[in-house]
Amino acid sequence: MARTVTLRLGESVYEELREAAAAERRPLSNLIETAALARIREAQFVDDAEMAEILGNDALVSRLKTGSRQARRGKGRFVE
Repeated sequence: MARTVTLRLGESVYEELREAAAAERRPLSNLIETAALARIREAQFVDDAEMAEILGNDALVSRLKTGSRQARRGKGRFVE
């Protein structure tokens, strides 16, 4: 079920978003929704190149495994 959200935008931001939506022939709400989701997904997940770099660093992988084990046991310091 779709939800309604009120969003307050400055006039220049509104015009820029409206023009971008019109150029892509889609509703402003769809432009904002897809842009917001893309940004969230980009921030939450690593791409394949980043993951390969992480997995290629043996020291980092070892520290990640140690941290994961400690977290499962409730040990260590956790930063919020």
